[in-house]
Amino acid sequence: MVRFTLSRLGSLVLVLFSLSVLIFVVSRFGGGDPVHAYVGANASPDAMAAARVRLGLDQPVLVQYWDYLTRLVQGDFGLSVSTKRPVSDELAARVPATLELMIATVVLAVLIGLALARAYALRGRAGAVIRFVLFSAASAPSFLIATAGMLIFFAQFGWLPVSGRTSYGASSGLSGMFVLDGLLTGNIPYAFDALKHLVLPAVAASLGPGVALARVLADGLSTSLSSGYARTARSLGETEPQLLRRHGLRNAAGPALSLLGVQIGMMLSSLVVVEEIFSWNGLGQYLVKAIGAADTNSVATISLLLGAVYVVVNTLVDLGLALLDPRVRLS
Repeated sequence: MVRFTLSRLGSLVLVLFSLSVLIFVVSRFGGGDPVHAYVGANASPDAMAAARVRLGLDQPVLVQYWDYLTRLVQGDFGLSVSTKRPVSDELAARVPATLELMIATVVLAVLIGLALARAYALRGRAGAVIRFVLFSAASAPSFLIATAGMLIFFAQFGWLPVSGRTSYGASSGLSGMFVLDGLLTGNIPYAFDALKHLVLPAVAASLGPGVALARVLADGLSTSLSSGYARTARSLGETEPQLLRRHGLRNAAGPALSLLGVQIGMMLSSLVVVEEIFSWNGLGQYLVKAIGAADTNSVATISLLLGAVYVVVNTLVDLGLALLDPRVRLS
């Protein structure tokens, strides 16, 4: 296991390095001039030359990349050319919002997968209807699910809010995650209000991945519970719930965990759309604004951060699979 872990960590470092090179090249040569965005299109040549020096764009490309990499390791992401503030300050204000939404989305996707797995595996006409409904829900894009949720739970019934993270203003807690801060400070009304704001965005981003997990879990459970060792366990007196806990879920967890790693990438892309729809002040909304302002440095930093999260999560998934199934690390 130690050798397998070191191998995966080495691959992680290599992929992150390659990702940093790709993001740097695209941000420097992918079109658009960050100097124009920094000083304005009507600035004088002297002002543009001074801005180029300030942004370090007058240096050779290799020097620029080395400076970019060393600052990146230190947590210095440079200046936002649209707000003139450090990108790290912009991220610090928005990462907790995206992290709170991402955690809720992943937890909800797993719960949906577990809850629907048995229903998805039902036989007969009822099972066919359930599979059709779930397949339709999984095929719907996140913006369509978000719109439907807004029309039903806000416009029709008025149960859930559809804008912002809370009705009370910014949290005074340390984490920046409003539900957690409300619970830690004992402000239950604040936590409940933040949770109500969180429900629709999390459902919109998690429904598709959750149904996909349910399909994989259903296939795994069906195969596992109809196997020879399951029949032997039944003959020895094990009940169906015991079979499900001891054999079914364990054998179905591997494929589901692999799929979850892939689905997290889809969730990250969905969050960009969902945050914009629900005015959720996170990285997705910031990315949309940065693209509109031609803020290449902010766009590159957010892209690198989201890519790094995806790579790290999939590395953790590989390690989790190796713990569940020794054949993974032996291969």
